[in-house]
Amino acid sequence: MKIYKAMIWSDDPEKPGQRVSVAAENLDDAKRRLEAEYGEGRVFDLHNEEDAARPR
Repeated sequence: MKIYKAMIWSDDPEKPGQRVSVAAENLDDAKRRLEAEYGEGRVFDLHNEEDAARPR
């Protein structure tokens, strides 16, 4: 399992985004887990830092 980080936004434009982490098998699994907890369409900037740091 890897640690994925994301920004969660609420419907209230006055509220700042919330940084969260989740352990998951892959990016799709992480998105499913976060959407189950916070709701669909609220997950932004979802990434794994190890994968993001690799050369492309």
